[in-house]
Amino acid sequence: MVKYTQVVLLRLFGICLFGFIVVFLLSGGLPTGLETCRCEEHDHERFHKTFRLEQYDQNRKKLAIVVPFRDRFDELLQFAPHMAAFLDKQGVPFHIFVVNQNDRYRFNRASLINAGFLEARDRFDYFAMHDVDLLPLNDNLRYEYPEEGPLHISGPEYHPKYHYSNFIGGILLLKMEHFVQLNGMSNRYWGWGLEDDEFFVRIKEAGLEVYRRGT
Repeated sequence: MVKYTQVVLLRLFGICLFGFIVVFLLSGGLPTGLETCRCEEHDHERFHKTFRLEQYDQNRKKLAIVVPFRDRFDELLQFAPHMAAFLDKQGVPFHIFVVNQNDRYRFNRASLINAGFLEARDRFDYFAMHDVDLLPLNDNLRYEYPEEGPLHISGPEYHPKYHYSNFIGGILLLKMEHFVQLNGMSNRYWGWGLEDDEFFVRIKEAGLEVYRRGT
């Protein structure tokens, strides 16, 4: 009985010692809770630095970029940092609103833009309805306040598919009050296309003119 008890105790001691060594080795290769916290705070600070509106001239108009979105994460990963760098060079105070459609219905771009507008209207002076797959490359494309009327950034002469003069899709900037005047976009268009053509008709009927600047 004594020998059996000693054997059991020795085995338990060996298991405890082995477990202690494993825990010690693992804890030596991992950051402590304090280190993890500092790392997360540092990454959070670095990510949000570009998007702080307070760093810009407070007299400048604030831009809300509304991105209708679904299942295009690779493009979004390129879009966000590119737009941050591009608009930083222009000194435009901005924030990006990614409006995701999370259902099984066909894509409704106009409905997502309307939802993004409602989210941003009280905090920003103007907004851009901006497709996620379009990246401005020319510094002459100014995301300025569209004082004269709707400002179309992605002109039809440079679009690979839509060459007609009435095309206003892709990237369009509007003052908040103009979007209200136009009663937003129609929610009836499911799938790709036609919602921007109908919106162009609304713009014309309201007596507004679409402007394009830069090349």
